[in-house]
Amino acid sequence: MNVEKGKSNLTNVLVVGVGGQGVIMVSKVLALICQSNGFQVKQSEVHGMAKRGGGVFSHVRFGPEVWSPTIPKGEADILLALEWAEGLRWINYLKRDGGLFIADTQKIFPPFAARNRNRGADVGYSPETPREILELVGDGYALDATSMANELGNLRAANTVLLGVLSMGLDFEPQEWLDVIEQLVPANSIEINRLAFQQGRDWFAEMQNIPTADRHTAPEIKPNEIVQSVHGRVKLEIVEDWCKGCDICVKMCPERCLRLNGEMIAELSKPDACTGCRVCEWLCPDYAIKVGMLPALEVVS
Repeated sequence: MNVEKGKSNLTNVLVVGVGGQGVIMVSKVLALICQSNGFQVKQSEVHGMAKRGGGVFSHVRFGPEVWSPTIPKGEADILLALEWAEGLRWINYLKRDGGLFIADTQKIFPPFAARNRNRGADVGYSPETPREILELVGDGYALDATSMANELGNLRAANTVLLGVLSMGLDFEPQEWLDVIEQLVPANSIEINRLAFQQGRDWFAEMQNIPTADRHTAPEIKPNEIVQSVHGRVKLEIVEDWCKGCDICVKMCPERCLRLNGEMIAELSKPDACTGCRVCEWLCPDYAIKVGMLPALEVVS
């Protein structure tokens, strides 16, 4: 689909994901671009307590005149999902005919909901493959935006990769998107975000001559194959100058592998027990913790 400037009717874009992925940032970029083009915009979002690790969603509606801030079920022109299961959760909001589905194939497992958090454990997650989902939508794209951003050197730019894909479905100039993105991202990440945005646009262009069901970059797992989590050594970085010794990460760590040292600074006391679940990173009020070396997937026959 392609939404043209000056279109008389309303356009509905639903952005969904998990706290910390940048759902609000993505919807804010879109809202600002629409406003700069003379559209009336209504935005509605839910984050708050769900912001760090829980589900987050944002409705963006724009047109010559907008009355309600929320999108009715089955009326979203575009569903943009920053996390795979959240995309599936909201897919019934997408228009059956003509709706555009865009999703990162990244899977985030809620650590407190997992029955077994040990490395290599079988985790419960929606089993639907990208191919199965894309066959259900009129126009769909599923990409590993997180890995694409990681190759550029910044995992957090995954949402900008998805913005690049989104920009190909809306009739706004690329420079308009970049101008707004540069206003909202840290100054030292502008170049990476520019590259990430263009990477998303290039990927979308490559998919145009491919059948909808094949527009994905996630490996297909056959039913008789076993998916195992492969963990390297978890890299947990703590900025000591930012840590206030609040003890939240220590108390909330599912594996009890953190502690406060003699100077009341958080530290990883049991590296082998850490599963890289990122609860400490999500809950730190001072953004003092960063978890790296997240699990990859390996297919074993």
